[in-house]
This record gives sequence, C-alpha cells and structure tokens, in this order.
Amino acid sequence: MASHHHHHEPQGTDLNKAAQATLEKSGEQWTAMRAQIFKALAGFEKPASAYDIAEAVSKSEGRRVAANSVYRILDLFVASNLARKVESANAYVANAHPDCLHDCIFLVCDSCGNTVHLDDDVITNGVRSAAEATGFSPIRPVIEVRGTCADCDAAN
Repeated sequence: MASHHHHHEPQGTDLNKAAQATLEKSGEQWTAMRAQIFKALAGFEKPASAYDIAEAVSKSEGRRVAANSVYRILDLFVASNLARKVESANAYVANAHPDCLHDCIFLVCDSCGNTVHLDDDVITNGVRSAAEATGFSPIRPVIEVRGTCADCDAAN
C-alpha cells in the first residue's frame, strides 16, 4: 500500500502567505518582485515557463520583466521548496504545500499539458534508496510519467 501525504493545500492569499513564511524562515527576503512572481506562478493552471511568468508579471506591473530575472527567482523558489520544476517541460508549478519537504511525482499529459502532482513516499523513498545503494547521493529526485490523462484518453 502506498504511503501518501495528506495536506491542507492553501490557495490564493493563504498560499502566498505560506510561501512568504517558508521563504523568510529559510533566511531569504520576500521582496515585491518575488511576491509578484510567486503570485503569477500560482495563477497558472498548468506548468509555466519563465517566459510565461515574465509576460504575466510584465502585464500586471505595466513594465517589462526579463525572463532571466524570473529564472533566478524560480531557482530560489525551487531551492526553498516554494516551486517544483517539471524538468521535461522546462516549466514550473507552485508548491501547494511549501512547508512540507518531500519528493514529487508528476504525471504529464502529452495531449493537453495537464500536470498532476502526486506524493508517494514508498516510490520516492525507493528511488532514493536505489540511488544510495550505488553510492550516489540524491539531492532532488525528479520523477515524471508522460502519457495521456483520463480526460484526453476518454476523448479519443
């Protein structure tokens, strides 16, 4: 039987507050630009690229925000557990529970791009253990399963 995390997943303002608290607890500042980038990231229903986020922030701020500035902040967010990177899509999702550190499994639909995040400690601990058995020190396992979601599968 799989061991799953159960979380209260804050949304909107509560998620922004949880992200701010997590970042500040790690010794980083919650700047206006970081707040705008997190808000934009959390507003996407699907994984967003740095360019998507830069465009959204540029529109809301009324001034151009460079994607390379967004990348730096996204790297900080990933390191601080505020965001997760969907490696195969070079895109990011806001972590709906930034105060909980765990490994994620992403199910990525090749048809519609919908990405579902799963927590399964049995699988992720198994991946970590397999890596450690070879002498490798895993820092951030990335597990992605590409395929077709139930909605797209039913439509075909």
